[in-house]
Amino acid sequence: MKNNQQYRNLVTGGAGFLGSHLIDRLMESGEEVICLDNYFTGRKENLSQWMNNKRFELIRHDVTEPIRIEVDRIWHLACPASPVHYQFNPIKTAKTSFLGTYNMLGLARRVGARLLLASTSEVYGDPEVHPQPESYRGCVNTIGIRSCYDEGKRIAETLCFDYQRMHSTEIRVMRIFNTYGPRMLANDGRVVSNFITQALQGEPLTIYGDGRQTRSFCYVNDLIEGMIRLMNSDCSGPINIGNPGEFTIRQLAELVRKQINPNLKLINKPLPSDDPMQRKPVIDLALDKLNWTPKIPLEQGLKQTIDWFKTNTL
Repeated sequence: MKNNQQYRNLVTGGAGFLGSHLIDRLMESGEEVICLDNYFTGRKENLSQWMNNKRFELIRHDVTEPIRIEVDRIWHLACPASPVHYQFNPIKTAKTSFLGTYNMLGLARRVGARLLLASTSEVYGDPEVHPQPESYRGCVNTIGIRSCYDEGKRIAETLCFDYQRMHSTEIRVMRIFNTYGPRMLANDGRVVSNFITQALQGEPLTIYGDGRQTRSFCYVNDLIEGMIRLMNSDCSGPINIGNPGEFTIRQLAELVRKQINPNLKLINKPLPSDDPMQRKPVIDLALDKLNWTPKIPLEQGLKQTIDWFKTNTL
């Protein structure tokens, strides 16, 4: 880590997909890590390799409730991030984004910790500007079925910058674009895990809409590298972290089908409400401020993800 200094890290949502990969990196760097998770989407087995390590501690806790703890850095990742999960209890999702961020910022202020917020590209909504730079303010439906997450993350960003202005709290705000890799939940409703799960079960791949909507897919290792660089930087953000390679949903389905079973059919279903048609980050700021760009191409990352699904979900 920066200047070889060892930090005491708090990772909220640390048993989840991104959180557990972050904890791997921190532990491998010799850091101390305290993981908070309420296990709504997180899983203890994601952290099994660290359970008996004296530098690691796991606490079952919901971030909507305050907690008193001494830490140097707060990586605030707690919040369901897939439509299936955040729409399951939208009021809880909104509370997690607002109250959870409020509680973590209060903690950061009390103990003088630096806080990184895992925000999202969903703050851009269904964008009228393409690709999306950090300066774009978004096009979000405030009353739609995705609003609990979109607007939740927008108010979380607002809280971060108000704490910075009012209390000089050190913040880092990261807008995460579509990320995939090992430890994704098979039932999380995200397009990569959906296609892989369907293909491994020999089912047709379900494309919502005509499949021409686009996404940009960042492999988890690249994403975590960007997250760590942002925390170690002097840049408050917000800053986009994602892969600017743009693929249609149909192209993704064909890549998954090619790697698992080329004979599988593709079927179409109606597009969900407020599903954005385009998603692609401008990452000039990440390159300039963090010297970060993604390294792992989609086909390579898909292979590694498929291999993990074969071993862990079949």
